Amino acid sequence: MQVWCDLRKNPLPSALHTVFDNKLQYEGDGIILDADKLTLDGEIIGAFFPVHDRSTYEQARAKIGLVEWLLLDFSDWQMIPIENLIAECENSGTKLAIIVDAADEINGVAFALEKGVDAIIIEPNKPLITACEIAKSQRLERNGSYENNDMVSLESVSLTNGKIISIESGGSGERYCIDLTSLISPGEGMLIGSSASSLALIHGEVFESDFVPSRPFRVNAGPPHSYVMMADYKTKYLSELSSGDEVLVVSENGGTRSATIGRLKIERRPFLKIIWENVYQISNSIYLQQAETVRVVAGLGEVKSVTELKPGDSLLCHNSSHTRHIGNRVSTTSKEV
Repeated sequence: MQVWCDLRKNPLPSALHTVFDNKLQYEGDGIILDADKLTLDGEIIGAFFPVHDRSTYEQARAKIGLVEWLLLDFSDWQMIPIENLIAECENSGTKLAIIVDAADEINGVAFALEKGVDAIIIEPNKPLITACEIAKSQRLERNGSYENNDMVSLESVSLTNGKIISIESGGSGERYCIDLTSLISPGEGMLIGSSASSLALIHGEVFESDFVPSRPFRVNAGPPHSYVMMADYKTKYLSELSSGDEVLVVSENGGTRSATIGRLKIERRPFLKIIWENVYQISNSIYLQQAETVRVVAGLGEVKSVTELKPGDSLLCHNSSHTRHIGNRVSTTSKEV
Protein backbone atom coordinates (compact mmCIF):
# COMPACT_ATOMS: atom_id res chain seq x y z
CA MET A 1 0.00 0.00 0.00
CA GLN A 2 1.27 3.46 -0.95
CA VAL A 3 0.75 6.70 0.95
CA TRP A 4 0.72 9.99 -0.97
CA CYS A 5 1.23 13.40 0.58
CA ASP A 6 -1.61 15.75 -0.36
CA LEU A 7 0.03 19.10 -1.11
CA ARG A 8 -2.84 20.69 -3.01
CA LYS A 9 -3.60 22.98 -0.05
CA ASN A 10 -0.38 22.63 1.91
CA PRO A 11 3.18 23.87 1.34
CA LEU A 12 5.86 21.28 0.72
CA PRO A 13 7.45 20.35 4.09
CA SER A 14 11.17 20.90 4.46
CA ALA A 15 11.53 17.15 4.85
CA LEU A 16 8.89 14.73 3.61
CA HIS A 17 8.01 12.04 6.17
CA THR A 18 9.30 8.57 5.34
CA VAL A 19 5.76 7.14 5.29
CA PHE A 20 5.10 8.94 2.00
CA ASP A 21 5.74 7.18 -1.31
CA ASN A 22 4.74 10.11 -3.50
CA LYS A 23 3.27 13.61 -3.58
CA LEU A 24 -0.03 14.84 -5.01
CA GLN A 25 -0.05 18.48 -6.08
CA TYR A 26 -1.23 20.82 -8.80
CA GLU A 27 2.27 21.53 -10.16
CA GLY A 28 5.86 20.53 -9.58
CA ASP A 29 7.15 17.00 -9.30
CA GLY A 30 5.41 13.81 -8.21
CA ILE A 31 1.83 13.08 -9.23
CA ILE A 32 0.07 16.10 -10.73
CA LEU A 33 -3.68 16.63 -10.57
CA ASP A 34 -4.80 18.54 -13.64
CA ALA A 35 -8.60 18.94 -13.60
CA ASP A 36 -9.76 15.28 -13.70
CA LYS A 37 -6.46 13.79 -14.89
CA LEU A 38 -3.52 12.36 -12.96
CA THR A 39 -0.13 12.72 -14.62
CA LEU A 40 3.37 11.59 -13.72
CA ASP A 41 6.40 12.87 -15.65
CA GLY A 42 4.05 14.28 -18.26
CA GLU A 43 2.18 10.99 -18.84
CA ILE A 44 -1.48 10.45 -17.94
CA ILE A 45 -1.68 7.67 -15.37
CA GLY A 46 -5.21 7.97 -14.05
CA ALA A 47 -8.44 9.82 -13.44
CA PHE A 48 -9.84 11.80 -10.50
CA PHE A 49 -13.47 11.82 -9.38
CA PRO A 50 -15.12 13.58 -6.44
CA VAL A 51 -17.87 11.14 -5.41
CA HIS A 52 -20.92 12.58 -3.70
CA ASP A 53 -23.85 10.55 -5.08
CA ARG A 54 -24.77 7.47 -7.10
CA SER A 55 -24.26 9.24 -10.43
CA THR A 56 -20.68 10.33 -9.69
CA TYR A 57 -19.95 6.89 -8.23
CA GLU A 58 -21.05 5.22 -11.48
CA GLN A 59 -18.93 7.67 -13.52
CA ALA A 60 -15.88 6.65 -11.50
CA ARG A 61 -16.76 2.96 -11.69
CA ALA A 62 -16.92 3.16 -15.49
CA LYS A 63 -13.17 3.90 -15.55
CA ILE A 64 -12.20 0.57 -13.98
CA GLY A 65 -10.02 -1.35 -16.41
CA LEU A 66 -9.34 1.77 -18.48
CA VAL A 67 -6.87 3.61 -16.25
CA GLU A 68 -3.90 2.64 -14.09
CA TRP A 69 -5.04 4.74 -11.11
CA LEU A 70 -8.52 5.76 -10.00
CA LEU A 71 -8.31 8.59 -7.46
CA LEU A 72 -11.52 9.23 -5.51
CA ASP A 73 -12.58 11.83 -2.97
CA PHE A 74 -15.75 10.75 -1.12
CA SER A 75 -17.89 13.40 0.50
CA ASP A 76 -20.07 10.83 2.32
CA TRP A 77 -21.03 7.11 2.60
CA GLN A 78 -17.54 5.80 2.06
CA MET A 79 -17.03 2.19 3.15
CA ILE A 80 -19.66 0.36 1.14
CA PRO A 81 -18.71 1.89 -2.23
CA ILE A 82 -15.02 1.48 -1.40
CA GLU A 83 -15.55 -2.24 -0.72
CA ASN A 84 -17.48 -2.58 -3.97
CA LEU A 85 -14.74 -0.82 -5.93
CA ILE A 86 -11.96 -2.90 -4.35
CA ALA A 87 -13.80 -6.04 -5.47
CA GLU A 88 -14.32 -4.73 -9.00
CA CYS A 89 -10.75 -3.46 -9.38
CA GLU A 90 -9.23 -6.85 -8.53
CA ASN A 91 -7.47 -8.22 -11.62
CA SER A 92 -8.75 -5.29 -13.73
CA GLY A 93 -5.41 -3.49 -14.01
CA THR A 94 -6.78 -0.46 -12.16
CA LYS A 95 -5.45 0.56 -8.75
CA LEU A 96 -7.59 2.43 -6.25
CA ALA A 97 -6.43 5.58 -4.42
CA ILE A 98 -8.62 7.26 -1.80
CA ILE A 99 -8.31 10.70 -0.20
CA VAL A 100 -8.76 10.42 3.57
CA ASP A 101 -9.01 13.38 5.97
CA ALA A 102 -9.70 11.68 9.33
CA ALA A 103 -7.24 9.46 11.19
CA ASP A 104 -9.97 7.11 12.43
CA GLU A 105 -10.91 6.28 8.81
CA ILE A 106 -7.42 5.10 7.82
CA ASN A 107 -7.71 1.57 9.19
CA GLY A 108 -11.08 0.95 7.55
CA VAL A 109 -9.84 2.09 4.16
CA ALA A 110 -6.53 0.22 4.50
CA PHE A 111 -8.22 -3.10 5.31
CA ALA A 112 -11.61 -2.92 3.57
CA LEU A 113 -12.51 -6.44 2.37
CA GLU A 114 -9.26 -7.52 4.15
CA LYS A 115 -7.37 -6.18 1.11
CA GLY A 116 -7.65 -2.42 1.34
CA VAL A 117 -7.00 0.21 -1.28
CA ASP A 118 -3.75 0.59 -3.21
CA ALA A 119 -2.99 4.13 -2.04
CA ILE A 120 -4.17 6.47 0.70
CA ILE A 121 -3.80 10.22 0.18
CA ILE A 122 -3.45 12.34 3.32
CA GLU A 123 -2.41 15.84 4.27
CA PRO A 124 0.93 16.03 6.15
CA ASN A 125 -0.36 16.19 9.72
CA LYS A 126 0.79 14.01 12.61
CA PRO A 127 -2.41 12.04 13.44
CA LEU A 128 -2.91 11.03 9.80
CA ILE A 129 0.77 10.17 9.36
CA THR A 130 0.81 8.01 12.50
CA ALA A 131 -2.34 6.15 11.45
CA CYS A 132 -0.85 5.49 8.00
CA GLU A 133 2.44 4.28 9.50
CA ILE A 134 0.57 1.67 11.53
CA ALA A 135 -1.67 0.59 8.66
CA LYS A 136 1.22 0.42 6.20
CA SER A 137 3.26 -1.72 8.59
CA GLN A 138 0.35 -4.10 9.12
CA ARG A 139 -0.24 -4.34 5.39
CA LEU A 140 3.42 -5.24 4.82
CA GLU A 141 3.11 -8.03 7.38
CA ARG A 142 0.16 -9.46 5.47
CA ASN A 143 1.78 -9.03 2.06
CA GLY A 144 1.78 -12.32 0.17
CA SER A 145 -0.84 -13.95 2.38
CA TYR A 146 -3.25 -14.28 -0.53
CA GLU A 147 -2.32 -15.63 -3.92
CA ASN A 148 -4.50 -15.77 -7.01
CA ASN A 149 -3.51 -19.33 -7.82
CA ASP A 150 -6.76 -20.66 -9.24
CA MET A 151 -7.87 -18.00 -11.69
CA VAL A 152 -10.65 -19.01 -14.05
CA SER A 153 -9.54 -19.23 -17.66
CA LEU A 154 -11.49 -17.28 -20.26
CA GLU A 155 -11.57 -20.39 -22.44
CA SER A 156 -12.43 -23.07 -19.91
CA VAL A 157 -13.01 -23.81 -16.26
CA SER A 158 -11.45 -26.56 -14.19
CA LEU A 159 -13.85 -29.25 -13.03
CA THR A 160 -13.13 -31.87 -10.39
CA ASN A 161 -15.11 -34.64 -8.74
CA GLY A 162 -16.82 -33.82 -5.47
CA LYS A 163 -17.80 -36.77 -3.29
CA ILE A 164 -21.37 -36.63 -1.99
CA ILE A 165 -21.39 -37.16 1.77
CA SER A 166 -25.11 -36.82 2.47
CA ILE A 167 -28.51 -36.17 0.89
CA GLU A 168 -31.44 -34.94 2.94
CA SER A 169 -34.75 -33.18 2.63
CA GLY A 170 -34.43 -29.50 1.88
CA GLY A 171 -37.97 -28.53 2.70
CA SER A 172 -39.75 -26.46 0.09
CA GLY A 173 -39.23 -23.01 -1.37
CA GLU A 174 -39.11 -20.91 -4.52
CA ARG A 175 -37.51 -22.84 -7.37
CA TYR A 176 -35.92 -20.95 -10.29
CA CYS A 177 -35.78 -22.41 -13.78
CA ILE A 178 -33.37 -20.49 -16.02
CA ASP A 179 -34.74 -20.52 -19.58
CA LEU A 180 -32.23 -19.49 -22.26
CA THR A 181 -32.66 -18.01 -25.73
CA SER A 182 -30.36 -20.76 -27.06
CA LEU A 183 -30.32 -24.54 -26.79
CA ILE A 184 -28.29 -26.61 -24.33
CA SER A 185 -26.51 -29.72 -25.59
CA PRO A 186 -26.06 -33.05 -23.77
CA GLY A 187 -23.16 -32.73 -21.33
CA GLU A 188 -23.78 -29.00 -20.75
CA GLY A 189 -25.22 -27.08 -17.84
CA MET A 190 -24.54 -24.23 -15.42
CA LEU A 191 -22.35 -23.89 -12.33
CA ILE A 192 -24.63 -23.45 -9.32
CA GLY A 193 -24.35 -23.87 -5.55
CA SER A 194 -24.82 -22.52 -2.05
CA SER A 195 -21.12 -21.79 -1.53
CA ALA A 196 -18.66 -19.80 -3.64
CA SER A 197 -15.95 -22.35 -2.79
CA SER A 198 -17.62 -25.06 -4.89
CA LEU A 199 -20.26 -24.80 -7.62
CA ALA A 200 -21.82 -27.97 -9.04
CA LEU A 201 -22.43 -28.51 -12.76
CA ILE A 202 -26.22 -28.80 -13.08
CA HIS A 203 -27.27 -30.34 -16.38
CA GLY A 204 -29.77 -28.84 -18.79
CA GLU A 205 -33.19 -30.48 -19.19
CA VAL A 206 -32.27 -31.94 -22.58
CA PHE A 207 -33.57 -35.48 -22.01
CA GLU A 208 -37.11 -36.67 -22.56
CA SER A 209 -38.80 -38.93 -20.02
CA ASP A 210 -41.95 -41.04 -20.04
CA PHE A 211 -43.94 -38.25 -18.43
CA VAL A 212 -42.22 -34.97 -19.35
CA PRO A 213 -40.92 -33.69 -22.71
CA SER A 214 -37.42 -32.24 -22.88
CA ARG A 215 -36.81 -28.56 -22.28
CA PRO A 216 -33.40 -28.20 -23.99
CA PHE A 217 -33.21 -24.48 -23.19
CA ARG A 218 -33.65 -24.88 -19.42
CA VAL A 219 -31.60 -25.45 -16.27
CA ASN A 220 -33.59 -26.14 -13.11
CA ALA A 221 -31.32 -24.13 -10.83
CA GLY A 222 -32.84 -24.27 -7.35
CA PRO A 223 -33.76 -21.65 -4.73
CA PRO A 224 -33.10 -17.89 -4.73
CA HIS A 225 -30.05 -17.93 -2.41
CA SER A 226 -27.93 -20.07 -4.78
CA TYR A 227 -25.04 -18.65 -6.74
CA VAL A 228 -24.82 -19.07 -10.51
CA MET A 229 -21.70 -18.36 -12.58
CA MET A 230 -22.26 -15.56 -15.08
CA ALA A 231 -20.63 -15.16 -18.49
CA ASP A 232 -18.13 -12.64 -17.06
CA TYR A 233 -17.08 -15.22 -14.42
CA LYS A 234 -18.71 -13.25 -11.64
CA THR A 235 -21.56 -14.78 -9.67
CA LYS A 236 -25.09 -13.66 -9.01
CA TYR A 237 -27.76 -14.94 -6.68
CA LEU A 238 -30.60 -16.54 -8.60
CA SER A 239 -32.86 -13.88 -7.09
CA GLU A 240 -30.81 -11.19 -8.88
CA LEU A 241 -31.18 -12.65 -12.38
CA SER A 242 -33.33 -11.05 -15.03
CA SER A 243 -34.17 -11.50 -18.69
CA GLY A 244 -31.25 -10.44 -20.86
CA ASP A 245 -28.51 -11.43 -18.41
CA GLU A 246 -25.63 -13.47 -19.81
CA VAL A 247 -24.83 -16.72 -17.98
CA LEU A 248 -21.97 -19.17 -18.42
CA VAL A 249 -22.87 -22.50 -20.02
CA VAL A 250 -20.25 -25.12 -19.16
CA SER A 251 -19.62 -28.51 -20.73
CA GLU A 252 -18.51 -31.65 -18.92
CA ASN A 253 -14.92 -31.13 -20.16
CA GLY A 254 -14.78 -27.54 -18.90
CA GLY A 255 -15.53 -25.77 -22.19
CA THR A 256 -17.57 -22.59 -21.82
CA ARG A 257 -19.82 -20.30 -23.80
CA SER A 258 -22.14 -17.40 -23.09
CA ALA A 259 -25.93 -17.69 -23.24
CA THR A 260 -28.73 -15.16 -22.74
CA ILE A 261 -31.56 -15.60 -20.26
CA GLY A 262 -34.94 -15.32 -21.95
CA ARG A 263 -37.02 -15.69 -18.80
CA LEU A 264 -37.10 -17.11 -15.29
CA LYS A 265 -39.82 -19.52 -14.20
CA ILE A 266 -40.33 -19.40 -10.43
CA GLU A 267 -42.61 -21.86 -8.63
CA ARG A 268 -42.84 -23.34 -5.13
CA ARG A 269 -41.40 -26.86 -5.09
CA PRO A 270 -39.86 -29.42 -2.65
CA PHE A 271 -36.06 -29.58 -2.45
CA LEU A 272 -33.30 -32.06 -1.77
CA LYS A 273 -30.19 -30.79 -0.01
CA ILE A 274 -27.08 -32.41 -1.50
CA ILE A 275 -23.84 -32.04 0.48
CA TRP A 276 -20.36 -32.82 -0.84
CA GLU A 277 -16.75 -32.21 0.11
CA ASN A 278 -14.44 -30.28 -2.22
CA VAL A 279 -10.65 -30.34 -2.67
CA TYR A 280 -10.21 -27.94 0.26
CA GLN A 281 -12.01 -30.45 2.53
CA ILE A 282 -14.81 -27.90 2.88
CA SER A 283 -18.41 -29.08 3.07
CA ASN A 284 -20.55 -27.59 0.29
CA SER A 285 -24.20 -27.93 -0.56
CA ILE A 286 -26.83 -27.26 -3.16
CA TYR A 287 -30.61 -27.29 -2.96
CA LEU A 288 -32.28 -28.76 -6.04
CA GLN A 289 -35.89 -29.58 -6.81
CA GLN A 290 -36.79 -33.13 -5.88
CA ALA A 291 -37.70 -34.27 -9.38
CA GLU A 292 -36.47 -36.92 -11.82
CA THR A 293 -35.91 -34.29 -14.52
CA VAL A 294 -33.29 -32.42 -12.46
CA ARG A 295 -29.86 -33.85 -13.20
CA VAL A 296 -26.23 -33.26 -12.24
CA VAL A 297 -23.15 -34.06 -14.29
CA ALA A 298 -21.50 -36.91 -12.39
CA GLY A 299 -18.48 -37.27 -14.69
CA LEU A 300 -17.49 -37.36 -18.34
CA GLY A 301 -20.42 -38.86 -20.20
CA GLU A 302 -22.32 -39.50 -16.97
CA VAL A 303 -25.48 -37.64 -15.97
CA LYS A 304 -27.62 -38.59 -12.95
CA SER A 305 -31.03 -37.53 -11.72
CA VAL A 306 -30.99 -36.03 -8.24
CA THR A 307 -33.54 -38.64 -7.19
CA GLU A 308 -31.00 -41.38 -8.04
CA LEU A 309 -28.06 -39.89 -6.18
CA LYS A 310 -26.74 -41.46 -2.98
CA PRO A 311 -23.84 -40.80 -0.59
CA GLY A 312 -20.55 -41.84 -2.15
CA ASP A 313 -21.57 -40.73 -5.65
CA SER A 314 -19.63 -37.99 -7.40
CA LEU A 315 -20.63 -34.79 -9.12
CA LEU A 316 -18.51 -32.44 -11.20
CA CYS A 317 -17.86 -29.09 -9.54
CA HIS A 318 -15.70 -26.01 -9.94
CA ASN A 319 -13.71 -25.20 -6.81
CA SER A 320 -12.28 -21.87 -5.72
CA SER A 321 -10.31 -20.70 -2.68
CA HIS A 322 -11.70 -17.18 -3.18
CA THR A 323 -14.79 -15.64 -1.68
CA ARG A 324 -17.24 -13.34 -3.43
CA HIS A 325 -18.29 -9.76 -2.85
CA ILE A 326 -21.22 -8.53 -4.99
CA GLY A 327 -20.31 -11.32 -7.40
CA ASN A 328 -16.61 -10.47 -7.75
CA ARG A 329 -13.80 -12.82 -6.77
CA VAL A 330 -11.80 -11.34 -3.91
CA SER A 331 -8.82 -12.73 -2.03
CA THR A 332 -10.31 -12.52 1.45
CA THR A 333 -11.33 -15.05 4.04
CA SER A 334 -14.96 -16.04 4.29
CA LYS A 335 -16.96 -19.00 5.51
CA GLU A 336 -20.32 -20.13 4.13
CA VAL A 337 -22.09 -22.87 6.05
